[in-house]
Amino acid sequence: MVYVQTEYMWGHAMKYSTQIKPISYLKAHAAEVVRELAEQRKPLVITQNGEAKVVIQDVATYEETQEILALLKVLALGNRQIEEGRVVVAKDVFKRLRKKKASGD
Repeated sequence: MVYVQTEYMWGHAMKYSTQIKPISYLKAHAAEVVRELAEQRKPLVITQNGEAKVVIQDVATYEETQEILALLKVLALGNRQIEEGRVVVAKDVFKRLRKKKASGD
């Protein structure tokens, strides 16, 4: 199975077809794989019996991905609230906050 999907990630195009290794390679070269993942910051697809089974990546890239997903969720929630009409004019929010501050709450 060969993957030729290209994704734009952290400023460069990524071709998964160059990042596929069998699980036997991972077992035999674990330290090298870990070093390369940290240096190159490209995910590695691991196959078992010719099928893609897992994707591994360095921790920094994983954390960045999680942050991006969290931001996308916030944006999606905001868009949903706008679509549902659940919005408040910023001027009104600031007025309310000034009143709260003035009253000492």
